[in-house]
Amino acid sequence: MSLKSALQDLRETTLAAVSGLLAKLAYLGSLRRREGGYLHWGMALVHGEEASNRALKTAHSEVLSTVLRTPISALAEDLQESSQDSKKTAAAYVADMREQFSELLPSPEDSASARHLNSVLIALSSLEGSQKRATPSASLRPQPPVR
Repeated sequence: MSLKSALQDLRETTLAAVSGLLAKLAYLGSLRRREGGYLHWGMALVHGEEASNRALKTAHSEVLSTVLRTPISALAEDLQESSQDSKKTAAAYVADMREQFSELLPSPEDSASARHLNSVLIALSSLEGSQKRATPSASLRPQPPVR
């Protein structure tokens, strides 16, 4: 039996090991079952399935809420951090998040959060696309005049 609550254990151990707010959201979404509830065998083993499910849903809601309150400029920086461990570009990472959209929501019935998150992901995707277009390649940079 653990001396920590399931939620405290989740925050201090599992989520603390995940770099980036968007990565935390993606991770928690990956644990959500289509039929409802969450599946994390280690937490269920230590804290029981009911306490584990409650903690995961609470943490998922908290992380989503934090994402939705975070300025887009900070999320653009977070996207760089979140995508590093996945070995994907930031653009590919946000594209994957958009494909897995329904999993990112703790409650599919929350249409306001769904619309807001969708807008955030579209904005991040657009920002990543515009940064790629705005970054000149070395061959396009002006060369110093030859003397």
